[in-house]
Amino acid sequence: MRLQQLLAGVPHTGGPQDCEITGITSDSRQVEPGMLFVCIQGARADGHAHAPAAVKAGAAAVVCQRDLGLPCQVLCPDTRLAYGLLCANWYGNPARRLRLIGVTGTNGKTSVTCMVKQVLESAGHKAGLIGTIHNEIDDLVLPAKYTTPDPLALHSMFHRMVGAGCEFVVMECSSHALDQQRLAGLHFETGVFTNLTQDHLDYHHTMENYFLAKKSLFDMCKTAVLNLDDAYGRRLAQELNIPRLTFSIGDDRADYTAKDLRPTAGSTRFMLVGKGQIARVELPIPGEFSVSNAMAAAAACLSVGLTVEQAARGLSGCRGVAGRIEVLPTGTPYTVIRDYAHTPDGLEKILEAMRPFTKGRLLVLFGCAGNRDPSKRGHMGEIAARLADGIVLTSDNPRDEDEMTIIHQALEGVRQHPDTPCQVIPNRYDAIEWALDHAQPGDTLVLAGKGHEDYQVLHGETICFDERQVVAQLLEAQKKRREEEQSHGADAVTGDR
Repeated sequence: MRLQQLLAGVPHTGGPQDCEITGITSDSRQVEPGMLFVCIQGARADGHAHAPAAVKAGAAAVVCQRDLGLPCQVLCPDTRLAYGLLCANWYGNPARRLRLIGVTGTNGKTSVTCMVKQVLESAGHKAGLIGTIHNEIDDLVLPAKYTTPDPLALHSMFHRMVGAGCEFVVMECSSHALDQQRLAGLHFETGVFTNLTQDHLDYHHTMENYFLAKKSLFDMCKTAVLNLDDAYGRRLAQELNIPRLTFSIGDDRADYTAKDLRPTAGSTRFMLVGKGQIARVELPIPGEFSVSNAMAAAAACLSVGLTVEQAARGLSGCRGVAGRIEVLPTGTPYTVIRDYAHTPDGLEKILEAMRPFTKGRLLVLFGCAGNRDPSKRGHMGEIAARLADGIVLTSDNPRDEDEMTIIHQALEGVRQHPDTPCQVIPNRYDAIEWALDHAQPGDTLVLAGKGHEDYQVLHGETICFDERQVVAQLLEAQKKRREEEQSHGADAVTGDR
């Protein structure tokens, strides 16, 4: 592609003579002859410092935010914005041929996007998905590195979705991606807001900054779908100047409301009511917060033209999401749940959801992530101690932080409820083994924090760690130990050697 074609619609001044560009990158290590290098200033590194190395490697042009004195430089007021627009141009602006639905919020993004895609498909529409667990191009499943990919990967994905005949794309829009303008130049038919609770303050510093990052999605949206049960959702309903649909569990002021909730251990029945319409939903996922996610998905689908009946039918056929209130197969007289709850609000919701269906004790195993907002650790400890009957406090991706420092910060919250037993086992594998060995019939054991993740980050090293596999291995080893103990006991009685 010619440089001037690539720069179409990108605010800039200067630049070398028009030339053929062979590729785009913001990583100087990936530069090959003829490529366009975009200087991005990040938290840890500034791409401007690597521009000379990029030119030496053969970059035909360098997009920069300040004058570097390079003959091939293109000056842009915001290189993050420019990078997004350049990547869109490189792939021929495929997003313009797709109907985009963006979902943002602290909790529920993955569940809502998966529900929306399944409802759209049940109504006969081809859809793609971009999210935390994986990406989907119709039926093709691809691994995901980030909740919201960088612009080059994102537009490459859009290009493939157009080629596969997708009509819709539903995607998670993280606050980091919004703040870093990874979605620059996109236009969403619908933006969905789930909720906002404490998270990512290591990056945003204040809840107001966090909220404003989320709010920026709606500058790119035709319609907003907002949760009236959340204080920030109500604030958005007052502040946004675009058409909006609201949803709620029980608040009749919302456009669409969930009525007559009938929860069971594995599902929730409710009536989807709004605008003179009503339909029964038999959601095969437990928990009141799952109903909130379903209402968000329903409203999103209604906003793009589906009927209430189509939304209800699609939700009733939804499959659960890996690592979200996932009941692990154990064959034991107690229940083991793995869930991605890694924030105070997420932990509180999963424990509250499991309490009504727990005949014995409600146990929780959790940790707090390293190199992330430390102020939430004590809150998570307090919530666990207040809502659970027993705690196993362990590690959850400590990264390069000292895991015991993290654990002690969580223990400050646990100590507010001294009657709740708490076992501290830093090694997560050992912690799960201890929890399984001490679970009793009727108990519910919640493994919180990892969810779908199949790795642990310890001391800067990433190791394989899939809790579904770990539980299966530990239970199999536990079964063999018991069989050996029974065999030895029989030998002692009979005198066999």
